[in-house]
Amino acid sequence: MKPPSSPSDPLFGPLFGSPAVDPELDDRAWLRAMLDVERALAAAQARTELVPAEAAAAIAAATMAAAEAIDPAGLGRDALAAGNPVVPLVRELTALLPPSATPYLHLGATSQDILDTAACLVAARSLRPILADLAAVADQCARLAEAHRHTLMAGRTLTQQALPTTFGLKCAGWLVAVCEASGTLARVRDTRLAVQFGGAAGTLAALGDAGPRVTAGLAEELGLAEPALPWHTNRTRVAELAGALGVASGVLAKIALDVSLLAQTEVAEVAEAAGGGSSAMPHKQNPVRAVLVTAATRRVPGLVATVLSGMAQEHERAAGAWHAEWPTLTDLLRLVGGAAGHARHLLTGLRVDAARMRHNLDASAGLLLAEHVAARLAPALGRTAAHDLVARLSRDAATAGRPLRDALLADPAVRAKLGPTEIDEILDPAGYLGSASEFVDRALALHRDAGRP
Repeated sequence: MKPPSSPSDPLFGPLFGSPAVDPELDDRAWLRAMLDVERALAAAQARTELVPAEAAAAIAAATMAAAEAIDPAGLGRDALAAGNPVVPLVRELTALLPPSATPYLHLGATSQDILDTAACLVAARSLRPILADLAAVADQCARLAEAHRHTLMAGRTLTQQALPTTFGLKCAGWLVAVCEASGTLARVRDTRLAVQFGGAAGTLAALGDAGPRVTAGLAEELGLAEPALPWHTNRTRVAELAGALGVASGVLAKIALDVSLLAQTEVAEVAEAAGGGSSAMPHKQNPVRAVLVTAATRRVPGLVATVLSGMAQEHERAAGAWHAEWPTLTDLLRLVGGAAGHARHLLTGLRVDAARMRHNLDASAGLLLAEHVAARLAPALGRTAAHDLVARLSRDAATAGRPLRDALLADPAVRAKLGPTEIDEILDPAGYLGSASEFVDRALALHRDAGRP
């Protein structure tokens, strides 16, 4: 359960979370997950005849009633005595049971079994809307890649204009990254979120030889993976979840950063559909969704590091590292959920100014095609000589504030090899896009394949 030190945040929460994800992560969601585990455990043990069917039914009824009857805040306060909320939860559930059923509640389990399995349930449930938003982000990237496969713009390296590219190829790059991150996150959800059932020290000694059968039944009841053995202090599953969330966060941060840079006043190549205003400057049209994605994703790497730093755990039960995971995973899921939701809205309404992109490209006065010029001169002059010549002419043109075309036509060495028509053809940015269109096709094909059931 989310500890009392992490209260709900009505002021800042909506900025960082998602209406679809947050309800799967609040105190009631954690309580519901723990109750679901207790109910499923009794059901699995009834199937193996360790628990009478009547007792399992009574436990199921009690967990259903407890979902509304138990106050999560009170449970959190009571958790201080034991260091986790499962101990007081079992006590409250026991009070709701008939005496004949109480010996079978929480049979053979330890607190970590309930909390770890509940954490996997919470993660699986919150990943559904997160993955839905990531799929929508991918759809929007695909739409933009297709629509703008021929929209010329300046490619930028180290923040400086480099070579011509297309906005469609930029969006195709976003698309592939989102598909890869989503695929990893889906794999973790489907194969790595597992039940935890090991008892006091990972042997399930309290159940005799029935432990593995109960574990299999518990996994089936909850729709989680069945592990080879209990994983109390083997935190690879939790680390993989944190890492996959961190990768998804980084992909969303990249998109938001690109949009923020392209939306700068001096660039003005894209704009959000409904930019935010300023409390002081009426003219401002801020890229608010991109800013919120950035704000959420900036917090994620530290949380991932917290999970990874807790992987070294003592013997058969951690003394604190396990406990640190509960609020950390909650925050990770909430922040990535918020970033995915904001990114979905950002791209759905993104306005693309193709004319401005071409204007900024043409403002380079041909300098972005210098590589193309050098490549065409190389067979006659040699690669190094051609590069050095074009580099000098490019510097001269930039210094004089004149087009590269004029500098090329004025140079005897160039004029001896290239005529005006050939120079115009070389300086046409549409003729120096390499495999951009094929790469867009490949990204769209990857997206189509990722969407197949």
